[in-house]
Formats: sequence, structure tokens, C-alpha cells
Amino acid sequence: MSGKEITIKAHDGGEFMGYLSSPPSGKGPGLVVIQEIFGVNKVMRDLTDQFAAQGYVALCPDLFWRQEPGIQITDQSEEEWARAFELFQGFDLDLGVKDLDSTIELLRTSEGCSGKVGAVGYCLGGRLAYLTTTRTKVDAAVSYYGVYLQEHLDETIQSPLMLHIAREDEFVPQEAQDQVIDALKNNDLVTSHVYEGEGHAFVRAGGKHYSEAATKTSGERTAAFFKQHLS
Repeated sequence: MSGKEITIKAHDGGEFMGYLSSPPSGKGPGLVVIQEIFGVNKVMRDLTDQFAAQGYVALCPDLFWRQEPGIQITDQSEEEWARAFELFQGFDLDLGVKDLDSTIELLRTSEGCSGKVGAVGYCLGGRLAYLTTTRTKVDAAVSYYGVYLQEHLDETIQSPLMLHIAREDEFVPQEAQDQVIDALKNNDLVTSHVYEGEGHAFVRAGGKHYSEAATKTSGERTAAFFKQHLS
């Protein structure tokens, strides 16, 4: 399965690319797939295609377009890691969420979409997936090893949220993980899963912390969660 690139209009008049992949039936719930710090690269496109194969109209927007459109780098060299962190540090979080809001609402009314839209994000995207539940009208969201979630605990979660937390995440100290888990444990909209022994980016194919077992378990939980809230 392969998708296509489309143009998304930003709230402030700009335009950016999104990688769109449709399900075999041509219709289903919408799902915004939110990138890591490497852009809309092969890993993200493959994940988007995988979600489309599961029945979603899946769309992965280029959120680094305001810095450099079309970034596609990997985690395989020091130079690429340096560039990725540079992009991460220069990223405007508030504008990124607004770009996601534009993406969500475009997808909601696009051909084949049922009208319900979820979001799933990884790393930086995991942080942004969390923020879609506090700042957009997304119907449900899943955050994979989101970074700096503890900075947003004062924001009100308005839609169902699932957190996949890597216990040995080198970018999210266990103290920060526990702060988030404890703050949200009584929130009926939030479900948290902790993966003991797993590192950051455990579902990134080809990455040093890739875990087949954790990928399978988290994938099954995500599928059940979205089936409940997006069907």
C-alpha cells in the first residue's frame, strides 16, 4: 500500500504537505499520524500505511514545514541526530498544535472519512497527541513515549487519551513519568500503560530500542482504543 502527498492549508495562510494513505475500502475513521523529530520519513510513511491497512484514512502532516519543508532524515547517523534535535529545539509548539488542528479538520471533511478523527503520535508527536486532546476537537488520541508531558498537566484533557510510556526512556526521566501517571490516574478519560524495560521509540522499526513484543502489545491496545472511540 502506498499513499500520496496532499496540500494542507494552515490557519495563518500558509500551506504544508501531508502524506495521505487510504484504507482498502476507501472509507473509515480519520487518523492523524504525528511525526517524530525526523520529519515525514519512511518510518512515518510506513506507519501511516499500516494504519490505513487497518481501516483508517490516515494522514501524516509535515510539521517542520515552517523551518524546512520536506524534511526526511533517519536515526542512523550523528549528523542526522544533530539536525533532528536542531529542528526539535526550533519547533514552535503552539503553531504545531494549530497546524494539527487544521489537519484534523481537513481530514474530518475529506472524502472517505467517517467524520470521526483520532490522533496518534510518537516522541515529539506523542507530546503533540496529548495536546490535541486539550486544544483541538480530536475524538481520541494515543501518545507513544511523549516528551515533556509534565509541562502540560495544567491543561484540561477533553477527549479520550491513551499513553504508552517506556519505563527506560532516556528522554523522559522516571520522575517525570511518575508525575504524569500520578496526576492523571483518576482522570476517567486517560488510560496509561507502562512498558517495563523498554526504551524510547520502541516501535521505531530499525531503531536501537525497537521491541517486537512492546510494538505488538501497544499496537493491540491502540487498535482496541480507537475501535472503541472512533467507530
